[in-house]
Amino acid sequence: MEIKKVLREKAKDAASKAYSPYSKAKVGSAIEMSDGSIYTGCNIENASYGGTICAERVAILKAVSDQKMKIAKVYVYTKDGWPPCGLCRQVMSEFAAKDMIVIMGDENGKEVTMKFSELLPLSFTPDHLIG
Repeated sequence: MEIKKVLREKAKDAASKAYSPYSKAKVGSAIEMSDGSIYTGCNIENASYGGTICAERVAILKAVSDQKMKIAKVYVYTKDGWPPCGLCRQVMSEFAAKDMIVIMGDENGKEVTMKFSELLPLSFTPDHLIG
């Protein structure tokens, strides 16, 4: 099966596990790391909204906790094909492979695929701090 389809199915499954009693928005993400491993995440809301974490960051943090540091592809699945929020984009920039791709898919099968550099041009990266 094509990797994009695998990521879509895993992201869709992750969205079904979202804890979103306040917004009712269900978001799932599946990320492929440079070594081919795949991690998933769903959004997890909190009554104190600052404690809420997005699906993309859940998947990234799971990967990083396994010492996987370079993301090749990110798939974000929502009802309407939402793009990643600004904070998720910044976290992605920390771990993005040079040519990372972001795919946004909706429940009707529509997908938008972009290079990460198009989604977050002029991103602030670790290179700014450690040269």
